[in-house]
Amino acid sequence: MDELWWQAAAEERLLLQSCLDCGHRQHYPRALCTSCGGEDLGWSRAGGGGTVDAFTTVHRAPDPELAVPYVIARVRLDEGPILLTRLIGDEPWTCDERVRLTWWRGMPAFEKE
Repeated sequence: MDELWWQAAAEERLLLQSCLDCGHRQHYPRALCTSCGGEDLGWSRAGGGGTVDAFTTVHRAPDPELAVPYVIARVRLDEGPILLTRLIGDEPWTCDERVRLTWWRGMPAFEKE
């Protein structure tokens, strides 16, 4: 189920799982729709816009190869799902800030619009 998601990510495309019964979009990929319980799920491409919901600055990395500080955030996509992701850029961040999709080490990340 999530192989397609990883393949799209390798091509720098962010996919969301979409319920063909009720239209609900969700992330991460699951076997059932989290809204109606439907099993008929497909994929749609995310538009790339979102809003910072919450964030924290990491000063002690779990891996010595990662440069600190860096910012981890919850971003609510315009389509509704929330991603736990990295914010790119040294600017001061605020909640409710508009961001756009970029990519960092093969994973979706966000930067200021």
